Amino acid sequence: MVSQTAQQFEMPGRAAGNNRAIAAWLFTMAAMVLVMVSIGGITRLTGSGLSIVEWRPLMGFLPPLSDGEWARVFALYQASPQYQEVNTGISLSGFKAIFWWEYIHRLWGRLIGIVFFLPFLWFLLRRQIGLSLAPRLVVLFILGGAQGVLGWYMVQSGLVDIPEVSQYRLAAHLVAALVLYVALLWTALQLRHPVPETTPDRRLAGMRTLAITTLVLVAVTIVSGAFVAGTDAGLAYNTFPLMDGVLVPAGYLPAPFYVSPFEDIATIQFHHRVLAIVSLVVAIATWWRSRWIVLVQRARRVANALMIIVCLQVALGISTLVLVVPVSLAAAHQAGAVLLLTATLWLIYELREPRRAPANA
Repeated sequence: MVSQTAQQFEMPGRAAGNNRAIAAWLFTMAAMVLVMVSIGGITRLTGSGLSIVEWRPLMGFLPPLSDGEWARVFALYQASPQYQEVNTGISLSGFKAIFWWEYIHRLWGRLIGIVFFLPFLWFLLRRQIGLSLAPRLVVLFILGGAQGVLGWYMVQSGLVDIPEVSQYRLAAHLVAALVLYVALLWTALQLRHPVPETTPDRRLAGMRTLAITTLVLVAVTIVSGAFVAGTDAGLAYNTFPLMDGVLVPAGYLPAPFYVSPFEDIATIQFHHRVLAIVSLVVAIATWWRSRWIVLVQRARRVANALMIIVCLQVALGISTLVLVVPVSLAAAHQAGAVLLLTATLWLIYELREPRRAPANA
């Protein structure tokens, strides 16, 4: 017997090996998106995100290959607000240093598109993709393309008057990347592990609720982290657990209150701290609940991984803050957020309710 999920995705008469191959491909795609998020974080932290002031989806695949082309892209940058207000007088070699991070970021996005599209055609032509799975994969490809458009929309906000991208567009760009990541990961899990292996235990429902709560908190914390990054809020109040000697910063939630969580530095950082600690507590509660429930080995390992990652992530966050946002720690903190999201999502998948398939499935 196979699960309804396996029936949905597997073509009649095809071996389960097809699903495993497609799952391996989608896991690879998810890993590439994780790397993309990390590169994007480094690009922002090094001030490189506004170094390329034009968007050429096709021709931009190649970097400048001649002195004349380097002179052209440098002249375009010199007309940008970032050069005029932040990097005035930067040399061509200095420009190249920030150019390459943004170029790698964009190149990696293009590579993701290629690594998705070509294997998709291969599996499709070999009739290894079922009719129910194909539309989902098409949607994932469209989401990836939309992510590139949204990235340029974000960059444009820093090329007009103020050399800073909109924190709202930055958050939207990150959320879109994570939606794509979650969809890739979930689909891969459905293909690789279609049959639930949870053992009968009445306490599973309570643990599942805790795991879903953890996922929601982690997701909201990541979004709040995007606003921390977009407003450079991490460069202020570099002590923990107090902010300027108090638990709640002075001037918290200034008027208008509905804008403050997204634009006021003290409020943004305070909310991120609170969300991170609450996420830690609920994640620990989820892990603790797992210790008293009979779980299969894979689910147990995922629960333990969740506990380890959430503790490391909070430690990375505090270290990044008190050391005033060094690039290496901040980049690790951003990657850790995605890994924490991964562990939480995977645990929820492992805790799903078993469903019996129809006879002769």
